[in-house]
Amino acid sequence: METAQRIDKWLWHARVTKSRSLAQKLAISGHVRVNREKIDAASKQVRIGDVLTIALERRVLVLRILGIGTRRGPAVEAQLLYEDLSPALPPKTDAVREEGARDPGTGRPTKRDRRQIDALRRGED
Repeated sequence: METAQRIDKWLWHARVTKSRSLAQKLAISGHVRVNREKIDAASKQVRIGDVLTIALERRVLVLRILGIGTRRGPAVEAQLLYEDLSPALPPKTDAVREEGARDPGTGRPTKRDRRQIDALRRGED
C-alpha cells in the first residue's frame, strides 16, 4: 500500500478537479497549501494526515487526507479519501440574493409589454 502520492494525482483521484492536467495547473499556480505551506510543484508528495487548503474560484476547501487513491472511481469512493474541514457557508436568506439574480417579472419584457412600450413611443394610448 502506498504511503505517499503526488498532489496532482491525489486531487484528481479525490475528484477535486475534472482532469489531472487541471490538477497540475492548480498545484503549480500556488492555490494549494499543504500543512499551511504554499506549494509550487505538482510533484509534491502528500501523505495521510496532511491538511490541504485549496483556493477555488468561489470557495476555499480545507481537506484532511484520510487515504491515498489507487484509481479515479465514483464520487462515493472519492469522498472516502478525505475529511472536509471547510468552513460552513452562511445560510441563504431571501434578503440576500445572488449577484445577478433578478426579481420575478423584471427580466425581459413580455410580448404584451413590448406592444405597450411601442404604443407609448408612438404616442398612442
